Amino acid sequence: MKVHFIAVAGSAMHNLAIALKKKGYEVTGSDDEIFSPAKERLEQYGILPDSLGWHEERITQDLDCVILGMHAKEDNPELIKAKELGLKIYSYPEFLYEMSKDKIRIVVGGSHGKTTTTAMILHAFKYAGIETDYMVGAMLKGFEVMVKITPANTDSRPQGCDTNQQCRYMVLEGDEYLTSPIDLRPKFHLYMPDIAIITGIEWDHVNVFPTFENYKKQFEIFTEKISENGTLIYCSEDGNVVDVATHCRSDIKRLPYGVPVHKVENGITYVIYNNKEYRMQIFGNHNLMNMNAAMIACKQAGITEDTFLTSMQTFEGAAKRLEVVKQTNNAIMFKDFAHSPSKLKATVSAVKQQFVDRRLMAVMELHTYSSLTQDFLKQYKGTMELADKAVVYYNHHALELKRLPDLDKQKIYSSFAKDGLVVTDSKEELLRILTNEDYANTCLLMSSSGNFDGLDLNLLAEKVIR
Repeated sequence: MKVHFIAVAGSAMHNLAIALKKKGYEVTGSDDEIFSPAKERLEQYGILPDSLGWHEERITQDLDCVILGMHAKEDNPELIKAKELGLKIYSYPEFLYEMSKDKIRIVVGGSHGKTTTTAMILHAFKYAGIETDYMVGAMLKGFEVMVKITPANTDSRPQGCDTNQQCRYMVLEGDEYLTSPIDLRPKFHLYMPDIAIITGIEWDHVNVFPTFENYKKQFEIFTEKISENGTLIYCSEDGNVVDVATHCRSDIKRLPYGVPVHKVENGITYVIYNNKEYRMQIFGNHNLMNMNAAMIACKQAGITEDTFLTSMQTFEGAAKRLEVVKQTNNAIMFKDFAHSPSKLKATVSAVKQQFVDRRLMAVMELHTYSSLTQDFLKQYKGTMELADKAVVYYNHHALELKRLPDLDKQKIYSSFAKDGLVVTDSKEELLRILTNEDYANTCLLMSSSGNFDGLDLNLLAEKVIR
């Protein structure tokens, strides 16, 4: 099969391209900008375009299909040529659904916790011996790529699974952002879950969903896509989620979850189930709730609670989800993907609660369209309250790329409403702040969906965490 990717360098797109190449497909791609690590990974698998930009001559009649990424525009010359030739054009969510029609689809949706919950399910499946296809939004330890597709997954049974049951699954992280420039449906509307999870609902993507009501509606539609007599696993700690779950179809089995019984001793979290303690590497109520959702989903696949919790003892988390950059006896530095208000608040709270005797310095980058929108900033009120020192960083180039007006620093101060908050729009000043700090008995939390304008966090950690 011959497939061409328009906008191949996106996180999900380049991983899907690699997955198809590993499957034996003939894969080509185009993009107008390709950054690390996509560049190196595409080159490793022989998919890296020989030149940047869009080249309509790459679109030929012998292509079986074209897969279109969100980075491309409607007037993309390769897209126009594909339409002229009458080629089959998929978005990557459409293609993943096509590849999963014969499988049981577990789809993890929510404003936060999607990647971690999906990663936990995959970790448990691997531990229990279930071969599964998947798509997850971050690199995971023990998994070569973020996307895996096989023709069929049969005769792979977890511990405790009925011997007459064929376990064939596709585990999908269900992003609510738009599918492609020519398909403005949220991605998770295309996956048609048999087992759906909603981890939380908090307004995001304000450039696409201008009101919270409009955003919440997307999750209501998501539940409508659940298969007949399917299952909805939902967070009972989130009133918006409970409202959506309460009003979903009557044939859907609804399974609520919250924070599991646990304790924290000497900076270690232990989950307690059936009078047995399981020592975890993850921590924080938000991660423990993600784990509970994953455990319920895995139980639907026949994995016992004990098997699941045993597997979780070796789960280190997904990349950039409270990932340890460096740790010494009296200091630790984390990098985290937290960027929305609820993610930031949950992460700050988790670190403070886990390391109660340590000072917490929290640094957050405003990077997404929502976070750089002045009217949205008020959503961040109180999110960094538990930090002993808080810093907010943004850069003007990100505003220019998103065609947003400049930010008023005073608006940031008043929105976060954090005493002593430091706000800077200079990478050099941010670096001075970070390198002049005393990190004795301190946790340093670096939170962003970006990269702090190219700041090398590993190099920073070597300098300051001692």
